Amino acid sequence: MKPQAIVAEALGTLLLLATVVGSGIMAERLAGGNQAIALLGNTIPTGAMLVVLILIFGPISGAHFNPLVTLTFLWRGEARGREALAYIPAQVLGAVLGVWLAHLMFDAPLLQISLKARAGFGQIVSEFVATFGLIATILGVARHRADTVPWAVGLYITAAYWFTASTSFANPAVTIARALTNSFSGIAPAQVLPFIAAQALGAAAATVLFGWLHGRAAARG
Repeated sequence: MKPQAIVAEALGTLLLLATVVGSGIMAERLAGGNQAIALLGNTIPTGAMLVVLILIFGPISGAHFNPLVTLTFLWRGEARGREALAYIPAQVLGAVLGVWLAHLMFDAPLLQISLKARAGFGQIVSEFVATFGLIATILGVARHRADTVPWAVGLYITAAYWFTASTSFANPAVTIARALTNSFSGIAPAQVLPFIAAQALGAAAATVLFGWLHGRAAARG
């Protein structure tokens, strides 16, 4: 495995979190207390940046930017164990550095702990659904239209910001890092583990289901 792939995973996740947190700070400052406008200002840059980042880093590392995407490919035999062991720490580190970069850009305190509660059964169900849908998007689209995965993922996350109560974290690295910003995008540390557990279950369910769906499709073919 080339070191360039590890750096690509760290850098891509860094830029993703800088976008998520930075656009959240900017949106909240400009929205004048209108939460719907603030969420829209957070959603559009995140979805757009995902497309860009996957196009940039996809040829280098596969543009996972998400431990559960990496583990999904490992489960399916499309990634190696040593790749996962290198990618996942790089993703988490990149995510934390991205949060700190956003703080620096907006002259906010570098070190923060979020006070934003995202508790409740609906939030947990939302993270299961959000992550299930993300993995389903990747596996479903990659099978026949791999060149459109960047657009599909960006559009899915844009939609999931709005149809899930949690605003679709769908990523353990993102969840950990967002506990380190007391801004619009934050999550209180007490909710991090429940979110990650729901995300893992959603990813596993999508991986199993689409393995079965594609296996049946291949058998008919």
